[in-house]
Amino acid sequence: MEINSEEGKFLVTYARKTIEMSFENKKADEIEWHIDEKILKKFSEKYGVFVTIETYPDHELRGCIGFPEPIFPLIDGLKKASLYAAYEDPRFEPLEKEELSQITFEVTVLTPPELIKCKPNEYEKFIEIGRDGLIVRKGARSGLLLPQVPVEWNWNKKEFLEETCMKAGLNANDYLKQDTKVYKFQGIIFTEISPNGDVAEKKLKSCGN
Repeated sequence: MEINSEEGKFLVTYARKTIEMSFENKKADEIEWHIDEKILKKFSEKYGVFVTIETYPDHELRGCIGFPEPIFPLIDGLKKASLYAAYEDPRFEPLEKEELSQITFEVTVLTPPELIKCKPNEYEKFIEIGRDGLIVRKGARSGLLLPQVPVEWNWNKKEFLEETCMKAGLNANDYLKQDTKVYKFQGIIFTEISPNGDVAEKKLKSCGN
């Protein structure tokens, strides 16, 4: 899927507007505003999507929730992810209206997760930092980290695998076990430069380590 700058701006603006309108005592299914027909048609296709909310200017995480699998039309998944990131992330208190001028919104549209089929000790050969996000699944446990996370934390591939395991509540080296499945995916990322400000595509620097 290709998303141009105008469409990316729409996605991020839609995420912010969803939360702004929710503070006007409107329920999720009542939040509707004008959508260009061409954009609506394009974003009616099903894609995974995550919404990340950060404080500004410190860029500390304030909420991040989404859907790794393409189970919703993108526009619907974006609305749900925006509301969940703002109010339902168990790591944080629900967002308050006064914070709207102190946070930025970031939207990541995901490709379908792809199972990495290889020996457990060969996963690093099939992962590229700055391109791939990871999902680790073992039994009922599952953890996901977006492509931008290892870049922001300067992790190598081994650390990326370990951190994704720990995100799933597993031991760091559980990706080496035969009953653990590791998936990779890519993302198109658009983010606010400042609260309610310009929107730009976030290009990640690839790294082979």
